Amino acid sequence: MAFQPALAKFISFQDPAACARVRAIKRADICKHANPDFRIRVIDDSAQFYLEFALDIIGRIQVAQAEGRKCVLILPVGPVPQFTIAARLINQFRLSCKHLVTFNMDEYADENGNTAPPDWEGSFATAMRENFFLKIDEELRPLPENIHFPDTQNVGRYSELIAEAGEADCCYGGIGWCGHIAFWESHLGDEFATLEEYVQAPARIVELNPMTIMQNALHSFGGDWSWVPPKAASIGPRDIVNAKHRSFWLDGMCGPVTTMCWQRFIARLVAHGPVSKYVPGSILQTVRTDYTLLGGVADDVAIDMS
Repeated sequence: MAFQPALAKFISFQDPAACARVRAIKRADICKHANPDFRIRVIDDSAQFYLEFALDIIGRIQVAQAEGRKCVLILPVGPVPQFTIAARLINQFRLSCKHLVTFNMDEYADENGNTAPPDWEGSFATAMRENFFLKIDEELRPLPENIHFPDTQNVGRYSELIAEAGEADCCYGGIGWCGHIAFWESHLGDEFATLEEYVQAPARIVELNPMTIMQNALHSFGGDWSWVPPKAASIGPRDIVNAKHRSFWLDGMCGPVTTMCWQRFIARLVAHGPVSKYVPGSILQTVRTDYTLLGGVADDVAIDMS
């Protein structure tokens, strides 16, 4: 008899049949999708991956400039390389970003919902300033009042600020281990009776999922889960689905010289599983989205005991 253990109780999405189905999707089939507006592609070379990411951002800034309008972008913090590349190219081509309006997706918060100050080493706002905004030559940078980060004071109206800006021209992001987008976590699905209600949820302070704590400990805190804050300010699903476009980039390898990847399964569940409030990223399947995978993320899911 086959060994078929139940899913661990803390996992929000409890559909083993769906998990088995997406797990079996081979790399050769991963780009096939029933929704032609949900466009999946694979880029094998990591340098090309981050360059394409940077060019996607720059292209939208250029188009908005040519059309004489502001460019409103929702931005993630990581991975960082694309922002350094984008800043370098902005400087090289003397592309003014005075018309650029940005809203960062999220920021860490303590147990009381107080967001991290800029001088904390793990602050997302600090990381974005150091790796993107301050790398742009001063005369080309976005206006300070056009750069937004969610915090304790503004998170309750952060979605309103995005709406007042005309909604995002594009929402950029990635996918977390539990399927989160921004820090909108999988367990938050328990709070909503219907998917329709769920997708209109605005920005707020959220409790981080255990999988997120471990994921972020792994890639940002040297494996120290005691260092990862327990909460965060995060945009909500309404900010993502109300954007005019979505561009998501998945690069979840466990290092530059390893084939280990934490993102292969969740990339498949988000893209090919059922649209579910317990897999936040799955709502991307319902709207126009570009979904780009680094080659190692697209590789087959398999047990490796070597």
